[in-house]
Amino acid sequence: MTASAVVESTGTRRLPPRRPIEPGTRMWDEAGLVTFSLTGGAAFLLQTMEPTIAAVVDAHSTFRTDPVGRAVRSIGSVMMWVYGGEEALAEADRLRAMHASLNTTDAHGVRHTALSSAPWAWVLHTGTFAFTENAKYFSRRPLTSAEKEAYYQETVQLMRNFSVAPKEIPENFAAFEKFFAEVLEHRLVATGTARDFLKVSRSIAPPKQLPRVLAPVWRRAVAPIGSLQHFVTVGTTPEVARRKLGLEWTEADERKLRAIGWLIARLVPLLPERLRYFPIAYEARKLERDRARLRKVIDLRPI
Repeated sequence: MTASAVVESTGTRRLPPRRPIEPGTRMWDEAGLVTFSLTGGAAFLLQTMEPTIAAVVDAHSTFRTDPVGRAVRSIGSVMMWVYGGEEALAEADRLRAMHASLNTTDAHGVRHTALSSAPWAWVLHTGTFAFTENAKYFSRRPLTSAEKEAYYQETVQLMRNFSVAPKEIPENFAAFEKFFAEVLEHRLVATGTARDFLKVSRSIAPPKQLPRVLAPVWRRAVAPIGSLQHFVTVGTTPEVARRKLGLEWTEADERKLRAIGWLIARLVPLLPERLRYFPIAYEARKLERDRARLRKVIDLRPI
């Protein structure tokens, strides 16, 4: 299917065809910020609590042995989804092709398929949650109801790009919130994969290419980062999921997280754009501005 595919209809509802995320959208403006990764841990934790995703990740992911490499690859891929232009669709197709063979059977003999419609959609749904949660804690103000709805419709486009089944796409943000709460309560479980991720997030293993002699130095250097990431992951995970995992979160923890978020929300905007955004996002935004300037010059040419 290409970006020019016919609009798909489900009942009386019409879903958009596949097409790249466009400049000027909220996703374009904010998904590339370095602060976006702060709630990525909660998103991945919620993914690993979904039984099929947990089984596939347990069998195939390198998050235990190469957490830094996995995180870098994941962030690079997500940046392509938003800022890759036509290549964003190719990246979505590449991921679907890669996951087509990532199937496994769990200890209870249950067969799990990575591209099953509900688990495949859940990965992107956790991204929607992570974005709104990020605005709640790490921006100057949370999203309004209208802003949440507008952003959700942008994620509908992203889900279409990933060929998510229409039945897995709630119609609006209010329906999404209801759907999300039901999945948290009735589908997610405290898997071993989720518990392993929590351990890994606290103590980040050194990159594979790092010489072993430097491993102790690495662990001491990144210990504060790991502690902060673990703290933020637990704090931005919904209470229902925390309860299932037996994670404690106090009012004092919440006040601390909000204080950290207040500080980040005021410091990050002071950074140069090159440091505020991940590299792919920065270059894409810069290129778009260059195109706009060229268009202006072309339009003003004497004829």
